[in-house]
Formats: sequence, structure tokens, C-alpha cells
Amino acid sequence: MKIGEKLVRYAKKARLFNLMSTVRNDEEIELLRENALLVSRTLAEVAKHIKPEITTLELDRLAEQFIRDHGAEPGFLGYRGFPNTLCISVNSVVVHGIPSAYRLREGDVVSVDCGTRLKGYCGDTAYTFAVGTITPETANLLKVTKESLYKGIEAAKAGNRVGDISNAVQNHVERFGFSVVREMVGHAVGREIHERPDVPNHGRRGNGPKLRSGMVLCIEPMINMGRKDIFQENDGWTVRTRDRKPSAHYELTVAIRNGKADVLSTFEFIEQVLKN
Repeated sequence: MKIGEKLVRYAKKARLFNLMSTVRNDEEIELLRENALLVSRTLAEVAKHIKPEITTLELDRLAEQFIRDHGAEPGFLGYRGFPNTLCISVNSVVVHGIPSAYRLREGDVVSVDCGTRLKGYCGDTAYTFAVGTITPETANLLKVTKESLYKGIEAAKAGNRVGDISNAVQNHVERFGFSVVREMVGHAVGREIHERPDVPNHGRRGNGPKLRSGMVLCIEPMINMGRKDIFQENDGWTVRTRDRKPSAHYELTVAIRNGKADVLSTFEFIEQVLKN
């Protein structure tokens, strides 16, 4: 066999290994569920305090304390040098906003992305909040983005492919005139926050890695009101829409099963807080 052919075969085996390594047994999935539910409860705790005049750094401190009080560690703090517990992204910030002295204002929308590390595994979930009363157009962006997440989850079952999830998200939001961010994607999760395969929010049905029972994925549409174009600010983290129009971001963790996805994290705790 020629060296080139050997390298091609090796690369194919490596890709297959990287994909198969994300298949989890039932015990691992329950540990991931424990993390996912802790993240869900942390976001609900944050939801209690989202109001005009609170700083995003105050929200970050509340989340860190809540996570540590429950025996876990913040999953994002120190990850690739990220300086905080939460990614807090306000208005035109798509993702990876760094908590700061910025005070939330009436009419803001704020995406809060949270991760945990507990018992050797990770959790990762995000939710976009309205601060007080927002415009009807922005409220529709949040509604459609959340709906697209559930459309993607419906496609997340064994035998389908990643592209089926991607296409479901893209088709839904584009029907309403919104744009899918191309550069930022969902991902598998396990012992690390970000594992393979990536889960884009745009693509063709039938394309991409095949979904196998036991894979655990974070599906997370990042959807812009205006154009899809984004840029990264000089801090090396903050990703913002180029046209400065609002963006929304929702994320849930799911285990792939035969028939339909097993949703490990939940928005129920958050939405109970928001109803009160």
C-alpha cells in the first residue's frame, strides 16, 4: 500500500474514532443529565435577578456562587482563557460576551450561556432573556429562535444526520426573514465542554455525521434579526452582529435515542421564574 493511501485510511479511522468517542453509556448520560439540570437551575437563579440596573458582572457572581454551592465548578471559567463563569451577550452581541460593569437597561435582550463541571462531566445550556418590555420585532426574534431549537431537537434521533438538525433550524428561522450565524455552531458534550461533532445551524438534510444512540449534543441556534455577518471584538471573545442588530441564542443538551431525543437540560425552571 502506498504511503498516501495509508494516510487516507488513517485519517478516515481517526475521524470515525472522534465521532464514536462521543457515544455515551447510560451511566455517563445520567452524569451529563445531572450537569445539565444544574446548569438549568443556575440559569433560573440568574433569571430571578435580570432587571434594569443590575450589572452583568453581578449576574456572573451570582451564578458562580450558585454552581459552587451545589458542589460543581463553573465550566467556562478559565476555559481557553475565558475570564468568567457566564457568557453574557447583550443586544447585538451574538455569543461570548464578557461580564462587566454594564448595567442592563429596559428593552435589552440578553443571552446567558452557562457551563458546569461536576463528577468529571460537563453541562452547557443558554437562554435569551428580555429585560422589561422589548419591541414586537425583537420578541418575535426570540420566539422564532426558541422554536427553531425545538425543530432541531425533533430531528435529533438515531439514524438521522447532523445536517437534518441544521436544516430544520435554518428552514424555520429563514421563513421569518431572520439569519443564521454560520461561523458559530453547536457541538457534542461529555468530559469536555466542546467535543465532536460540530452541530451547525445551517445545512442540508442527509449531510454530516450520522447520529448514533448515546451521542450527547448541545443544539444551539444563534440567530440574527438582520444579516448573518458577524465580527469578533478586540477582546478576543465578544462576537457581535456586523449590522449591530439584535441576536438571540438558545441551547439545550440532548442525548440521541432511537425514536426521539432525550432532552437533558430544561427551560422549565427558568420559565417558572419568568411567570412570577
